Parts: sequence; structure tokens; C-alpha cells
Amino acid sequence: MIDVDDSDDATQQVAPVWAVFGDLMSGLLGAFVLILVGVMVVQMDLVANLQSEIEKRRVEEQRRMALEQALAIPLASGRVTVSNGRIGISGNVLFPVNSDQLRPEGRLLLQSLVHPLRVYLGERNEMLMVSGFTDDKPIQGGNQRFADNLELSAQRALTVTRALIEEGMPSTQVFAAAFGAEQPVASNASENGRALNRRVEMAPVPRVSGAKTPPSPTPQ
Repeated sequence: MIDVDDSDDATQQVAPVWAVFGDLMSGLLGAFVLILVGVMVVQMDLVANLQSEIEKRRVEEQRRMALEQALAIPLASGRVTVSNGRIGISGNVLFPVNSDQLRPEGRLLLQSLVHPLRVYLGERNEMLMVSGFTDDKPIQGGNQRFADNLELSAQRALTVTRALIEEGMPSTQVFAAAFGAEQPVASNASENGRALNRRVEMAPVPRVSGAKTPPSPTPQ
């Protein structure tokens, strides 16, 4: 009679179980490591984005402060405002209603802006975008020079641009844009709101790639 060793059979049955368990644990460990690496990558991206946003806001704040410092005297007069890096001038200061003819006091105001803006733009290799805006009321009073508010805003922006150039702003540093009644800053339901919307804004913008750099302004 041949004896069979039951312990050997049991060992053979248990061994595959432990092998499967080991493979399972290895798989779980690998999955955990992948998840951990993924979480770390996401966190690093979040930190990098946060730092980038902080740096962006710091640069914008420095630009705002530098612009306000450059325009300290015109700002003190109350006829010029700076908001979000944009220089605002009421249309009533510059032009009569429905007209693109510059008032004498408006030209004097623009003249006071030329030198500080030349210095500011030259130090940063930027350009000045001059934008014209109107309220939403159709042009009235028998004025047939302008087809609509968009054309009026365009002519006003061009008038301001030409005046700046005539007062010493290099033509390579300034250009005009028109928005008509678009982008109001106040409600057109009241006269006060419409007066705020009739405006000219000037905003420093990055120079397009490949554009020639104008010579630095000569200190006066």
C-alpha cells in the first residue's frame, strides 16, 4: 500500500493562491503610484498657474502705477482718468456734440499727454491705441458728414491721433480704432450715462512682432 503525503498537496494548492495575491498587490501598488504621480503633476500645474497669475497681476499693477505716475499732472486736473491701463478722456472735453472738430482746450490737454506717453511707450517698446466711442443715440441736427456713430467715433479717433502726432508723438507709436456705441461704460438711458459713453480712450498695447522700434524720445 502506497502512502500519499497530504501536506505536499496542500502546499501545491496554497502556492498559486499566494502568487495571485502577490500579483494583485503589485498591481494595486502600481496603480497607487500612478495615481500619486498624477496628483503630484496636477498640484505642480496648479502651483505653476497660480504663480503665473500672481506674476501677471504684479506686472499689471506695476504698469498701472507707472502709467499713473507718468500722467500725474494731467490726472490731477480731473480731465483724464486711468482705469485698467486705459487712459480715458470725456468726449465733451475734446469735441462738441456730433462733431470731430477738436476744441482748443482739448488740443492743449492732448499736448500735455504727449511727452509723458512718449517716455512711457519708449521704455516699454509699446504702441498707443486711440479708440473712439459714442452713445447709442442716432446722429441728429442735420449733420450729414457721418453715416452713423461708428463713422463719428472713427473720425474722432483719427482726429486725436493726428493731433498727438502734430504735437510730437511719433507716427510709429500711435494708431486709431473705432467702436461706435459698442462697449459702453454706463447706461444710455440717462444723459449722464450717455455723456460718459461719449469718450476717447488711449491704451498702451504690445508692439506687433517685427515692427520697427522708434528712436527714444529726447529729454526736454
